[in-house]
Amino acid sequence: MTTRAELLGRLANRLGAHSARPVLRVAVDGVDGAGKTTFADELAQLLRQRGRRVLRVSADSFHHPREVRYRRGRHSPEGFYRDSYDLSALRREVLDPLAARGSLSYRVAVFDVQRDEPAPAPFQQARPGDILILDGLFLHRPELRDAWDDSVFLHVPFEVSVPRGAARGPGYGSPDPMAESNRRYIEGQRLYFREAVPEQQAGVVVDNTELTRPAVLHWRER
Repeated sequence: MTTRAELLGRLANRLGAHSARPVLRVAVDGVDGAGKTTFADELAQLLRQRGRRVLRVSADSFHHPREVRYRRGRHSPEGFYRDSYDLSALRREVLDPLAARGSLSYRVAVFDVQRDEPAPAPFQQARPGDILILDGLFLHRPELRDAWDDSVFLHVPFEVSVPRGAARGPGYGSPDPMAESNRRYIEGQRLYFREAVPEQQAGVVVDNTELTRPAVLHWRER
C-alpha cells in the first residue's frame, strides 16, 4: 500500500500525461460509500495546484425523477441499477459536448433529486486542455464506456462501504449491510458488477478500504 498523497500524485501524473481531446474525460466510479466524491475532489485539487483547469461534475445531479426511479418498485434492485440515472442527459449535457468536435458548452447539473424536480445549471464553457473529473455510480455501464479517456474504480467491500455511507448522518440508511432497507442498493450494485464488470473496464482500480493507505489493484497503461 501507498499513502493517499502518493497515490493521488501518481494519478495526477498519469492524467497530466494524457493528451486532451480536447477535454480529458475521467470517471471516478465505485459503490455507495466508497469515497468517490472525496477522492475526486482531492484529485481535482492536486491537478489545479499543478496548473490544470479541472471541471468537477457528479452523476448525482443527473438523476431521473422519482416516478422513473421507482417504476419497477420502491425496493427493486434492478430499478436502482437501470433507472436511477438519466444517462442520456449526462451524455447530452456533459460528455458529448466535451468530446472531440463537441461544443465545449456543458452543464454541471440538470436535476435536484432531493426536491425531485428539474434544476438545470447554467451553461459553462470548457477550454481545450481542461480535465473533467466526474464521480458517480455505474459509470462503466456499456452506455458510457466510450465516453471516458481514463477512469478509476474504487474497490471497497460492502461491510465497509455501507456503514461508512450511513455515518454521513440521518437519511443515509442503516449501517447494517444485511438490513432489508439496504437490499435495493447492494443487490443493484451486484447486478452492475455482473453485467458491466467495472473493475475490468477501469483504467485504474484502487482498494480504498483503508482511506489513508489505499492500494492499487490494477493499473492499465493507456
